[in-house]
Amino acid sequence: MENLQTLKKSLLFAGLDEEHLQQVAAISHRRSFIKGETIFAEGDTATGFFLLAKGGVKLCKVSPDGREKVLHFVHPGETFAEAAFFGDGRYPAEARGVEAGELLIFPKDGFMGLLERNPQFSLNLIISLSLLLRRFARQIEELSFAEVPNRLAAYLIEMAQRKSTSFQGKSYIDLEMKKGELASRLGTVSETLSRAFRKLKEENLIEVDGSRVIILDMQALSSISSSASKG
Repeated sequence: MENLQTLKKSLLFAGLDEEHLQQVAAISHRRSFIKGETIFAEGDTATGFFLLAKGGVKLCKVSPDGREKVLHFVHPGETFAEAAFFGDGRYPAEARGVEAGELLIFPKDGFMGLLERNPQFSLNLIISLSLLLRRFARQIEELSFAEVPNRLAAYLIEMAQRKSTSFQGKSYIDLEMKKGELASRLGTVSETLSRAFRKLKEENLIEVDGSRVIILDMQALSSISSSASKG
């Protein structure tokens, strides 16, 4: 029953009736992971794909000299590694837990069998992958044209929409990654990111207390965020 409720929150399985959702739930299994755990490594054989039920996961590439580039942070309700079903059948990046949580795992053979028997699965998979491609295209555009403060503002707004908490009339978020990881996510370096934080603080848009960011002016921050997507 828990797996079924998790499936209903995922875009990939939107539009499926109860019977088909139960079929998906029947082939899936739940697995917990801890912070820092590698769920799969780049180049591993793709034996299935995943739905994040709880916690946080990052998809990243690691260069030969050990530098890490974060490609995407997966949030609860999102699926990942679907594309590994195709191509050479290997995971193109590493998936690692950024906070402890739980996954639903869909074995490749079982899920491909469902695709063959139900065209609605195939359609939903195409829609999900198209949205993922659009998201990556938007991220590339932001990294190419926007200034770092604009990218940071866009990220803070995205996080506020997902995980903000209100206290004494102010919204705040707890950053889910280290400064170096966030800099990588935004396509910059730690020193430049620190200057971007300082700029937003000097404009009285945010306050920073350790890993907690308090948003003082959501409207102004949103305006800066919007300019990130315009280039």
